[in-house]
This record gives sequence, C-alpha cells and structure tokens, in this order.
Amino acid sequence: MAEKILMKGNEAIAYSAIRNGVDGYFGYPITPQSEVMETLMAEKPWETTGMVVLQAESETASINMVYGGACCGKKVMTSSSSPGISLMCEGLSYMAGAELPCLVVNVVRGGPGLGTIQPGQGDYYQIVKGGGHGDYRCVVLSPASAQDMYDFVDKAFDLAFKYRCPAVILADGVIGQMMEKVEIHATKPRRTDEEIERTCPWATVGKRADRPRNIITSLALESDVQEATNLRLQAKYRKMEEEDVLYSTYMTEDAEYLFVAYGCMSRIVETTVDMLRENGIKAGLLRPITLFPFPTKQIQALVPQIKSAMSIELSAGQMVDDVRLAVNGAVPVGFYGRLGGNICTPQEIFDAFKKFNNLQ
Repeated sequence: MAEKILMKGNEAIAYSAIRNGVDGYFGYPITPQSEVMETLMAEKPWETTGMVVLQAESETASINMVYGGACCGKKVMTSSSSPGISLMCEGLSYMAGAELPCLVVNVVRGGPGLGTIQPGQGDYYQIVKGGGHGDYRCVVLSPASAQDMYDFVDKAFDLAFKYRCPAVILADGVIGQMMEKVEIHATKPRRTDEEIERTCPWATVGKRADRPRNIITSLALESDVQEATNLRLQAKYRKMEEEDVLYSTYMTEDAEYLFVAYGCMSRIVETTVDMLRENGIKAGLLRPITLFPFPTKQIQALVPQIKSAMSIELSAGQMVDDVRLAVNGAVPVGFYGRLGGNICTPQEIFDAFKKFNNLQ
C-alpha cells in the first residue's frame, strides 16, 4: 500500500525528485517556491541516493549548472519563481538549441517586476511561448494539486528525455503553498553510467575509442546549419503536438458553454460549473495539463456543441489567446481574471460568465 503524507506542493516536488532518481538539483531561494530547496536540504539525499543538492550563487548560475549536468546525460533540475525564471531564460534558450533535457519548476508569483509573493499565472506567455530568444519551445506541464506536483516530476523528465528538450512545471503559488495528502510512489534508483551511455548516446561521458567524441553546443556560424537545426526543432515540436497533449474535462459531454482554465483556477472553475448546472445552464470545463503542447484539437472538437468559450486566469489574459486560436472565430471567447495575487472566486466567475453571455 502506497504511503500518503500531508505536504505542500513545493515539498512534493522535492520528495518526488529524490524518489524518481534525480541526479542533481541546483537552485536559489525565492518566495513562493523556497520550500523545494529547503526540503531537499533537510532530507539530505546525497547521503541516501547520491543526489547532488546545491544552492548556487544566483539563478543564472543555477541554470548553467543544469546545462552542465544535462550535457552528461544526467537527470538535473532547478526551481524558482517568476523573476528568477526571467534570469534563467537565456540558459533555457541555450539548452533548447543544444537539445538538452532538464526540468525547471516555476512557482509563479504576481508581477510584473518584483511584484508580490502572492500567486499568479502571468508567466504563461513567457514559459509557453519560449521565454528566451529564438524559435524554441519547452514541454510545459501545469499541476492543479500537490499530487500533480509529485507526479509531474517523473512525467516531465520522461518527456524531456524523449524529445531532448527542457521541460517546465508551471505551477501557480497556490499549488506550491497549499497542503494536501500526497501518495508517495516506489523509489526509482538513479541510472548507472552504463545506462546513461546506452540511452543517451549524445551525452558527453568522456573520451571513447569506439566513436567520435560528442560535442554539445547551440552555436552554428553557417546559416544553412542553423536553419537545419531550427527545422529539426520545429519537427520535434509538431511531434509533441501529435503525441503528447494532456488534458482533462469536467462535464463537457453535453456542455453548451465551455470554460478553459489551468492550475488552481481549474479547481475553482469546477465549482462554478456546478453552480451553473444547478441553475439549469449546461457548462463544462476543459483543463489543459500540457500548456505546450496545447490541447487545440480537443477544444476544436467541442466547438460544434458550444455557444461560447471563456478563459479564466490569474492574469490580464494570456492563455485566452490560445483559446481564441483554437476556436478560430467559430464562437465568442470571453475572459475573466484577477491580478496582483488576488484569486477569482466561483461567484465572481459565475457573474462574469452570465454578463459575457447576456444571461439573466
């Protein structure tokens, strides 16, 4: 029987990293995600699994340490919150260009600037659309519970290594700080050097007599070489959209009105859906679990049966652009959100929905 422990979402990230054979964590403290590193330091996994846990001198240093570990085929990760992630975006672009797998956890706070330590979802554009320079994408997973925080560490690494790209867990501050029961799964051992050499033939594991040495870089001075790299990356992203879209639905089978929400807002919107159903209004929710690849086709499949769609976010409206692209003008798309660390209530969403749809 699996063990269940009451913990914060941030703590779940740390416990999952230890249990899922992560080789190294390099981070820097910032609210509201500091418990990730604090928990790792308290658990001392270097004594049990050999996992390296290191507080770097800055977020810039953290992501470049992740770059170095990833070059060796290791399962390496970092975590931060909005301003810290901004400092990591150059490194993320480098890693995408060099086709290196890693995990970055962003527990989003309100912005812009230093903003507030309260929760937000205003980093959607930054993370889902790339964040750093150039034409690249990260796999982006959005947890809606502490259990998701635990489970998505393993899932993120699976996708990162499948596609040789950075993966991001984009969690709002509510999910990072809330406490829930989390089911702890069996421990996965760290991979041996032999396993890494077998499964990551691209890794820099030292000089070998039986093959040319591996060189990892995102630099290409010849335009044709750089274009070929970009075309390979774009083909990879299209494959993600075909094979690894994750989402969940709530009461969409007969829905005439569709909500789209992720993270903590998806849980709150479920209550609004229940309220509308009690008032005879057939509403439903589609929750994107992968923000990239986005469930565009899944939203499109619901368009013939719905009268409108509405995106609910803790931002000024960012994911709503992807919802509009998905419905492609077939139905009206509305938006409701709160800013500055304020959280939408089910009643606020209920009232905004009725106003947008001109319902009494």
